[in-house]
Amino acid sequence: MAGVVDGNGYRDGVAAPHPTPNTGSAPPPSDAASIRACLTPRVAAEFDAEWEQALDRAKQSHDLTGVYELLHKWRHLAHAEQTAPGAYFRLLAKAEQITSTGENPDAAPLEDMQAVIRQRLGR
Repeated sequence: MAGVVDGNGYRDGVAAPHPTPNTGSAPPPSDAASIRACLTPRVAAEFDAEWEQALDRAKQSHDLTGVYELLHKWRHLAHAEQTAPGAYFRLLAKAEQITSTGENPDAAPLEDMQAVIRQRLGR
């Protein structure tokens, strides 16, 4: 990674070119500006809140691991949001449903999944 881009478009104190949204089939690059450029304003606000928390933790701990983990997570969330707009909030709603009910009504039974695995492995 060539450096971290802050919310103002600066990479390590140097102005970075304004990113353009990634419309290809691959996830965006793993930098905050590229990821944010792929998000709707509502989802970008969620990213911004997590970004600020990760930066605050990194300042306190002097460890960038959490920042890199956040960028990795959001890189894939941004890609999902581009390929299926609304994916982020659907994911949150699904997690809330599973957490509150203790069940995932869309889940396949374990035995079915094991059969699929055995079939793919040729067993």
